[in-house]
This record gives sequence, C-alpha cells and structure tokens, in this order.
Amino acid sequence: MNLEGVEKTMLLTLYTKAKHSQKPNHKFFDYMAIDIISEIDYDFSIADKDRSMQMGVISRTIVLDDMVSEYIRSHPKCTIVNIASGMDTRFNRLDNGIIKWYNVDLENSANFRLNYIKDTERVKTLAYSAMDPSWAEEIEASGDVLFIIEGLTMYLTEVENKQILDIIDENFKSCTIFTEIMPPVSVENVKEKSVEEMDAKFIWGVQDGFELRRLNPRFNWVKDVNLFDGMNVYKPITKLFTWIPFIRRRMDFIAVLEK
Repeated sequence: MNLEGVEKTMLLTLYTKAKHSQKPNHKFFDYMAIDIISEIDYDFSIADKDRSMQMGVISRTIVLDDMVSEYIRSHPKCTIVNIASGMDTRFNRLDNGIIKWYNVDLENSANFRLNYIKDTERVKTLAYSAMDPSWAEEIEASGDVLFIIEGLTMYLTEVENKQILDIIDENFKSCTIFTEIMPPVSVENVKEKSVEEMDAKFIWGVQDGFELRRLNPRFNWVKDVNLFDGMNVYKPITKLFTWIPFIRRRMDFIAVLEK
C-alpha cells in the first residue's frame, strides 16, 4: 500500500461506512464498502478507537446522501463531480440508472481506488489534484452539474480553496456545489486521533457558507446544512443538545453554492 498522510484517511472513512452498514440500526447500507474492506490488508484499529471520526463520517454520509438524493430526484439526468473522492461509493448507493459521475483525486489515490472500484460507462476516475484545472477539461456535461467536495477543504489553505472554486467558475456556466466546511473554532481545537496519527492537520475553515463568496463572488450562497442533522438521525438522543447555538457552531456543515 503506497498511501501517505491525508490519503490514508480515505481508508478510515470507507471502513467506518462498512462497519456502520453491518449494524442492525444502520441509516445507510454500503455493500461495496463492506466488500472492499474485506479485501484490504490494513490495521483499522486506529479507526475503531476514534469515536469522534466515526460519528463525523456517519453524520456526514447521512446528510450528504439525503442532499444528493434530492438533487438527483430534481435533476435525474445530471452530472456529478466528486472532488477528492477517495474511496467514496456514493454512486453505487444513489444511482438512478441515468446520471453520469466523475471521481477526481490525486494520481496515487485514484490508482489505489481503481484497484477496487472499476470505472464504467457512466463512472469515470480522473487522476488530478483538485487545484489542477486539467480535470475540468475532461468533464462532459451538457445539463445540470453538481460538485461534491467532502472531507477536503479543512486540509487546504484559503488560496487552494479559492483555486478550486475558480476552476469550477471558469469552466462551468451554471452548477451547484455541496462543500463540507469546518468552522474556525473546530479547526483550532478539534483533535481526531486518526487524523493526527496520519500526519494530517486541519488548517482552514469559515464560520458559514456565505463567507465563501469572499473567495469567489460569482457563486451565490444558498444555505448551510449542519452535520448535527445527520447525527440526530443516527443518535436521536443528541437532539437534547445539538440545537444549542454554542455547540452547533462548532460542527462541520455542508455549504450549498449555486451559479
């Protein structure tokens, strides 16, 4: 296995989804994650010990699956671009038989992915950095386009996050973006054992999605969806405290942008 630093986090998220899918009360079922994890020779004990990471991945998956499903229902012939896709298998959970899907990731990560998840006529893997505009030139989309940016922005600088928005802006006349954002207070204070042990570090965030217009004002901010909404589905008891503004402001959210 030739994965380093942040790249290894894609194995932890896949493992967490596989483990959750095998629980009696699972809120999503990822058969492909289960199959792939059974084939990978890796010590996942670090993921088992990191409850914070597990809850974050499960909550985010519940929220994004719901948001992407709704987008597909409203735009059944859409093209979806998953930036920094890692080992994500959302296509297999949500496919309506018509959509086209692109997975963009660094060459090393993309090649690792292709060992376990093969491309098809409607699913293509593009081996590029998210900040390399070349990936945008390979997207064939004539209608509605949705970009998913999950588990990436907090590891990048503000300049790098702006580059991604600019690439999308310059290559697509209209589109929707679902991007995960970590608030600054969490960037500074949240410590996930699994992330630290892989030499990865949170370095950037904003308090709300409206601030992203500062990076590129051509995008309109629509709304933010707090990941506590997913946690409340998985662990209903958390509703007792996740409504409290002080606590809610510390949780990651999905910012929705449109152009």
